[in-house]
This record gives sequence, C-alpha cells and structure tokens, in this order.
Amino acid sequence: MASISNDPNGRRRILFIDSQGNCKTIRLGKVSQRHALAFKVKLEDLVSAKNIGHAPSDETTLWLMSLDDDTYDRLFKVGLVQRRGSATIGVFTRSYIDGRMDIKLSTRTNMNRARSYLLEHFKPDTPLRDITEGDAEGFHQYMVKSGRADNTRRKAYGRIRQFYDAAIRRGLAKDNPFKILPASVKANHERFFFVKREMIDRILKHCPDQQWQLIILLARYGGLRCPSEVLALKWSDINWEENCLRVPSPKTEHHGGGSSRTIPLFPELRPALLEAFESADGGVEYIITRYRDNNSNLRTQFNRIIQQAGYTPWPKLFQNLRSTRETELAETYPLHVVTSWIGNSELVAAKHYLQVTDEHFQRAASDEAAQNAAQKLHESTGNGSQVRKIKKGDSPINAETRNNLRVIASYYIHSEVPEVGLEPTLGVNRNGF
Repeated sequence: MASISNDPNGRRRILFIDSQGNCKTIRLGKVSQRHALAFKVKLEDLVSAKNIGHAPSDETTLWLMSLDDDTYDRLFKVGLVQRRGSATIGVFTRSYIDGRMDIKLSTRTNMNRARSYLLEHFKPDTPLRDITEGDAEGFHQYMVKSGRADNTRRKAYGRIRQFYDAAIRRGLAKDNPFKILPASVKANHERFFFVKREMIDRILKHCPDQQWQLIILLARYGGLRCPSEVLALKWSDINWEENCLRVPSPKTEHHGGGSSRTIPLFPELRPALLEAFESADGGVEYIITRYRDNNSNLRTQFNRIIQQAGYTPWPKLFQNLRSTRETELAETYPLHVVTSWIGNSELVAAKHYLQVTDEHFQRAASDEAAQNAAQKLHESTGNGSQVRKIKKGDSPINAETRNNLRVIASYYIHSEVPEVGLEPTLGVNRNGF
C-alpha cells in the first residue's frame, strides 16, 4: 500500500514499498489532496502489477498514456514502468524479440521478418499508442501493393498482433489496432502437387549421397516435417523388432502429448534405414549428420537435385511430400489413424493436406461398378417405376464413410464464411480483407 506525505508549502509526495522491500518516493509537487489520492490509486495498481507480474488495469493503462513525459519519467525511475522510448515500434519490437528466450530459431526468424515489414511502412520511432485501425488498414494496402502473397501477409499480421498483445500486457498500449487484419493461414489448393512414386525413384538416383536419399524418403514415405522432424530423428528412435519409428516433433512439443508420435516403419523406409544403420559409424546419435548446420539450405539443394533429375521443382517442396503421403494413406486407412501418423488434425488434413489427384478422376470415370449403378438408377426411375426405399439396417453408408463425411462437414462449418447481405458475396470479410 502507498501513503501520501504532506510537505511544506502544499507539496505532496507518495511513499510505497517496492517488490524488493525498499521504500520509494515520488514527489508530486504542489497538487490538491484529491489529485494526490487519484495518483495514489493508480500507483498502487502499478505496484501490484509489478509485484504479481500481471498487466495493470485498462484504466491505469489509459492514465499512463495520458501522462506528460516528466511525470512518466518519475514512475520509470522507481521501476514501475518501462522507459517511454521502448513504447515505439522499433525499440519495443526489437526488445520483445530479443527477450523471448523460449522460442525456436525459426520462430525468431519469422518474428524478425514481420518486424521488417512493419518498419518498411512505419517509422521506427512511431509510438505504439499512436497507431490506429486506419493505420493498420494502410499497412495492409502497403503489403498488398508490395506483392506479398496472401498467406505471407496473414502470417506477418499474426506476429504483429502478437507484438501488440505483449505491449498491452506491459501497459504500453491500450488496444491492438492490427486485430482487424486476418491472421489465419488459408489453404491454397493451387499450390498442391502430388509427387508420384516414379518421380521419387528418379530423383533418388540423382542424390549426392545416402543421407539425402534418407531425407527425401523420410519426408515422402514417412510423412515427416522437414527439416525439423527429419533432423531430430535419432537411431534410438527406431524399434526394429516392433517395426515402428518414434518421430520427435519440435513443432508440436508445446501441445500436450505432442512431443512425439509413433509411425509404422513403412516398407518404403525400412530397407534404406537398415542399410544406413549398418554402415553408420559407431556412436553416431542422429540419422542425418551431414546437413545439420544452420547454413545448410535444404530447400535450395533439393531444388537442384530435382532439376538434375529432369523435373521442374514443385511448390512447397517438402510439405507436398507430406501431403502426398497423407493422401496416399487416406486411401487405405481411416482418417483418424492417418492423422495420428502424420501429426496433424483431421480438419488441418482436410484443409491443407489431402489432395484430389488425376487418378481419382480417372478411376471414377472408368469405374465399371459406378457405371452399372448409374444405369440401374436410371432404369428404376423411368416410366412409372419408383426408387426402392432404403430399409433400416441396409444403409449403403458404412461407419468409415460416415466418419469422413463428418470431418468434411466439420471443416466447412468451421471455415470462414463471408457475410451475405444485399450485395453479392466477393470472398472478403467485413473489413475488406
């Protein structure tokens, strides 16, 4: 608790105990008792926030933003607020990223990329509290004109919203003007590519060594994320007797039970892994040892290998290997089993991974059984005939089909649906994004 002390000539000061047990003083000068009491209430909220580690109240946050620099500086000197200069876009985002010791290198890279986009449009010394939703809309227009892809923009908006949420928790901003910008990544089916087995067979022949072959095989036939899961894989993760493989998952380890998953040691993987295991040096821990350096750009090298094999590199090189494998497995196994092996959810699989291939169309178009069924339906609905009513117990939809239908229905229910009014739907949200 803080207390008010009255000095001669009408001057007043606030006394309080900080988190270290030290007595601190803030001199207010000549102010009324009412003004001093109001200041005391806000100061006590700041002290509580500092001691417990929570954000001050919205009312206190607004009060801080309204203070003149001299009064604010007095609060800074007693350790209750950060220096006001750190509330600028440039300084705050830099300090926030550098202070996050709990994030992975890839996350830090993405944060720095979002920060660079922000500073291309706004001056580094722009105060956080001065940016409005109108400014955020202007930033969106800048990102569009700069030619950045839709999902690139969305990922950046998500990081920038994260910056502002942190600033709000620290009392440096009142609200998040970037909350109007969409941050969820959309599925782009135009970038799907089904990597056929014969392509992989040819590509493997142009790999520079056995380890590159393993990288491609693990991504294509194991469905592993590359590079994170492929490089995290150790020889101790393979259970040769049980014919299974434990896959460490750095990307999902922060979720409950998401630190790893177990997949079958698929027949496309076992011979290559066994051969590599038998030729590996004793005491080697990781399966992939040659390309672990941060400077190893696997994407660039993979592009080169694909071109040497006579193919044009496809979009999203490694993700489409995972997508292809998940699509293959979904042809044979229930979707909930497939997603447990691939390491995503049924909704994510339906939205971002499962593909409709040329073979699906060809098989459907040439399916003799389907043609016969269509012919029978045509005959049964002709001149006075009636379609047989389906009786209870003879539904042609089995349990697995019903499950897949539920997944697809759930995906569309949870997808973003633009609001429909008197004007035609143009595929944008209420903010025009």
